[in-house]
This record gives sequence, C-alpha cells and structure tokens, in this order.
Amino acid sequence: MLLAQNLTLIRSNRTIFEDINMSLSSGKIIALRGKNGSGKTSFIKTILNILEPSSGSIYWKGKILKQNLYDYFDNITYISDKTSSIRQLSIFENIKIWQKLFLSNINNNIIEKILSVLNLDSLTYSKVSTLSLGETKKLELLRLIIENKKIWILDEPLNNLDSESIDIIEQTFQDHCSKNGSILFSTHQDLKINISEEINL
Repeated sequence: MLLAQNLTLIRSNRTIFEDINMSLSSGKIIALRGKNGSGKTSFIKTILNILEPSSGSIYWKGKILKQNLYDYFDNITYISDKTSSIRQLSIFENIKIWQKLFLSNINNNIIEKILSVLNLDSLTYSKVSTLSLGETKKLELLRLIIENKKIWILDEPLNNLDSESIDIIEQTFQDHCSKNGSILFSTHQDLKINISEEINL
C-alpha cells in the first residue's frame, strides 16, 4: 500500500538518513527507533510529502506518491509530537471541531466511552491550556478514532503517557490492525505489542 525505496535525506550537507526501505501494508505495525535527533521525525515528514527526499522514491497504491496525493491524505491520520488542539478551547469544543473538519461518522456515545476509558470524562469542559502533558496527548490521540482512517502515522505517540494509558494505546493499535489498518510510529520506548518491522535510525 505505502512503499518507500532507497530513501535518503540530506540537509545542509548532513545526511539525516540513507537508503531506507519500507513497505507498510494492511495489518502491519512499523516502529521507527532512534535517539532524539536521529532523523525519526524527518523520515515521517518525508513519508508525508512535507520534506523532499534527496533520493529514492515513495509509492502509494503502486503509483508515485505525488501522482496520488489526494487519495493518500484521504487515507491517513497524522499525529505529530505537537498538539493540534486549540488551547483556548475545551476538550468538548476541540472534539466538535475535529468531527466537523473530518466529516466524522463516529457517534457521541462512542466518544463519551473513549473519554471515560482515557480518564478524560471529568475534564470534558476544561480548556486544553489547563490539561497536563499526558492529558493533552490523550486528547490528541482521540483523533485516531474521530478521523477513522486506514493508516496511522504517529510521531512519539507514547510520550508523557502513564503505563495504564500506554496499555490502552497498545490495545487500540492491535484493534486497528485487526481491522486491516496499518501503523507507522516513532518511539524510544519498548512495547508489549508485536511489531511487524523495526527501522533503526
């Protein structure tokens, strides 16, 4: 589905990563591993067509990515290491914006159940600016359910989460892949779920 061949990125005469190959298909989980500054975020941005690779190719459904960008982005949820929520608004207000923006068909009962599971239900009407880093991260990850896309691309999704929340995210990853979804994520943490492939940067 998503294929990268011999990807290399050089910026300011510095090689960020070199000759990376990746094949992300249905039901697959690929973990990007490496220390801070190793190129994980740059690789993700290259896969997302934000950065232009110095060499190599990216394919989506058998076509060069740039020839099929609309369909590609229609199938992807990207969660960066920075929040996309509006800090001056409440959790509830941000969720409503995301539901409208992504034309989500996820009903409110499901949203309420997930907020409860994530221990955010008591904070529904609190402004994002008052949340902890972990609470803000959990709100951001809620977009995965709201957008309901096949491919999840996440940059350090487990940062600032407690062990209970990490267990929930791991289960969510497994459920998504059991429904033919696929995941590419960066992390420096060890997970208990089965990873299909690991790319070290």
